Amino acid sequence: MKEKLSSLSDLAHAFGRDASSTSTVAKSDDQSLVYSTDSGRIKHTKKESKVTPTDGFARIRRETKGRKGKGVVTITGLGLDSKALKELAKKLKKTCGTGGSVIGEIIEIQGDKREEIKASLEKAGFKVKMTGG
Repeated sequence: MKEKLSSLSDLAHAFGRDASSTSTVAKSDDQSLVYSTDSGRIKHTKKESKVTPTDGFARIRRETKGRKGKGVVTITGLGLDSKALKELAKKLKKTCGTGGSVIGEIIEIQGDKREEIKASLEKAGFKVKMTGG
């Protein structure tokens, strides 16, 4: 690599790539792009999240693994979309008076509040199973 490279295209050719194809790939992959002189205003399509099917039971489980001994209650199998899961998690956190979060399709509530969560979910119309120890 003793020769001097005078342009970006020379550099691209040195690495075995075509300079013109890399710029078009960068344009199509850029999600922050709003307007292009080639095609005008760019509209991005939103990804639709799929809800996994459920067997009709919400499963409540207490977990401590990977949390430095701190216990959390996980709720799975609700069959709700992300917006409804976040609303339900907010309601459960307020009922239990603790913190928590929604990770994927799992609601995590801090502490051991299984009985309160079970009563709240049954009141909301879910069939509930207690799993784990």
